Amino acid sequence: MNAFAPRRLFAYAAEHLRLKQYLRNPGDGRIAPQIPAATLVRAILLCTLLRQARFYSMDRLVKIFGPRKLGLSCGFSHDTLAYFTERMNVDRTRAALIDVLRHAKRSKVFDTSWRIGLAVDGTTCGQSAERCCPLCRPWTNEKGEVLGYHHAYVFISVVGVGITLPFDVEPYGPKDSEYAAGQRLLRRVLPALGRRFADYLVVDGKFATAPFLQVADEVKIPVVARLKENIPTLLASVKKRFDRCASRLTIEHKNHRVELWDHDAFEPWDTCPWNSVRVIRYIQHTKPAPIVAEWITNIPTKTAGTASVFKMAKSRWEIENQGFNEAKTLYGLERIRHHEPNSMLTVLLLTILAIVIERLYRLRFLHRGSHPIKAAADACRMMWCALSVTFSDSS
Repeated sequence: MNAFAPRRLFAYAAEHLRLKQYLRNPGDGRIAPQIPAATLVRAILLCTLLRQARFYSMDRLVKIFGPRKLGLSCGFSHDTLAYFTERMNVDRTRAALIDVLRHAKRSKVFDTSWRIGLAVDGTTCGQSAERCCPLCRPWTNEKGEVLGYHHAYVFISVVGVGITLPFDVEPYGPKDSEYAAGQRLLRRVLPALGRRFADYLVVDGKFATAPFLQVADEVKIPVVARLKENIPTLLASVKKRFDRCASRLTIEHKNHRVELWDHDAFEPWDTCPWNSVRVIRYIQHTKPAPIVAEWITNIPTKTAGTASVFKMAKSRWEIENQGFNEAKTLYGLERIRHHEPNSMLTVLLLTILAIVIERLYRLRFLHRGSHPIKAAADACRMMWCALSVTFSDSS
């Protein structure tokens, strides 16, 4: 039997990831619904896993294969999915994602890693020619001319453990900011995960602001942040010190030589909540030009050495590569299924949930013993093959 048959994948999610109650009751906000919410949530998840980025595609799949072959109780139209996602409670899906991560940690999914990291970063999704909802933000050129509108979100993901798992998202509109959305996200997510879940938070330089660092202190998580020109006094002090001394450590990273500098007693800038600032500089000798970067952190030297902080800093790119890039190119994160704020947020969270289920199933559950890891593209093809075989057997 095909390991990636939709029925087996949903059975894994229900039993091994403890999602049975969520899949039965995902937070339906409709009044007197005729089509069960469980059917519609499974349909959206399956549509995402099959890389069909429209509600209309799910409508066609039901008509081609029939609901029973897809593991659904009945058929429906794409308008039903739009109506359902407008009224779905997003907090229920957010809680389900948190529960999956907590259960994964209890099941020792992350035990192969020395530390569990979280990464926060923003991205844009879903372009439109006109402003259609309160979350539409203007998209301008260099002259300030409005070319269209898009939607901006801040994502948070597990990184640094060999498997990248995005698990929550916070939208922000035209009068909001990425920093404010990131602060709301931290205040909501970290208490739900628990203080001992993650060991560090890695962010880009735009989040290295006093309000964001203060929120990180409130939720008790150390920060590793890129140092850029937005903190000019500290950057000048770092260059003055590191430019005149040799590196303290040299390591190999992905077949590249990396030189590292480390100093933990820089003076904090005026609004910084830390008593002192530790700065790591690395020069990664790549071709055609070396990569030079500085990172700030409040992690003490006795807690994590120079090479360890370097690995934490490098894990930030996972949310870019295995997070945004794969979600947009493979799972249709860029596409707007239904242009309504709650519907868009619901679809984003369900897309994230589908990615988490697929990655845990493919990279951890099926990889037990000597079984080789299947590529994500191969897993998608095997799901289509499983549906095709089921369809041909029944015809």
